[in-house]
Amino acid sequence: MSPVSQVIVSLDVPNLTEAITLLDKLPQVNFWKVGLELFVATGPDILTILKEREKRIFLDLKFHDIPNTIAGACRSASEYGVDFLTLHATAGRAALQAATKAISNTASRTQLLAVTLLTSLSSRELTVDLQVTHDLSDYILQMAILAKKHGINGAVCSPREVSQLRQVCGEDFLLICPGIRPSWFETGDQRRVMTPLEAMKAGADYLVIGRPITMANDPAAAWEKICKELEMV
Repeated sequence: MSPVSQVIVSLDVPNLTEAITLLDKLPQVNFWKVGLELFVATGPDILTILKEREKRIFLDLKFHDIPNTIAGACRSASEYGVDFLTLHATAGRAALQAATKAISNTASRTQLLAVTLLTSLSSRELTVDLQVTHDLSDYILQMAILAKKHGINGAVCSPREVSQLRQVCGEDFLLICPGIRPSWFETGDQRRVMTPLEAMKAGADYLVIGRPITMANDPAAAWEKICKELEMV
């Protein structure tokens, strides 16, 4: 798999019109992330459009609910034929098991990813605001181990945790990294970041990149710039 095919671009826009405009500007992008904002605005219409254009889809809805609800939501979402679907590891063992079972009972090829800890959260916020006494890296590792133990295909984590998770969870456990910021783009609200090249070298399977591309004056030029950097992997 070429490094370029491992880049997922975030389709983080508020409506279908803007989504289509961005798709038209970046026809070379093969893998798109659809998050809460766009999915709530458009429902499955955006997924239909992506399928018609033969694009891969990361449906990033981050389910967090009781096991029965999560099972039903995962079962329904898998019917869209998306490649990746997210839920929070903190939903717990029973919910992770229910999600895995719900997907396994369908013909879907959707792979489940557990969100370990949002990349907008820092170690201080984990301790002070959320009252989690574990070290941040240890907490993330435990969430990934919990997910793998109960049949989840991979984890969403910041690139700073990739190396450790890869060593412990193995090569067959997918690691998808948001919090990717090229050296030429501001960090913004992301706390635990790396450049695309650093993240890939650390062992990430896929990079999720949004604003550095989608907010650029020339999104196609920003995409090409990142692709050239990744050629060094």
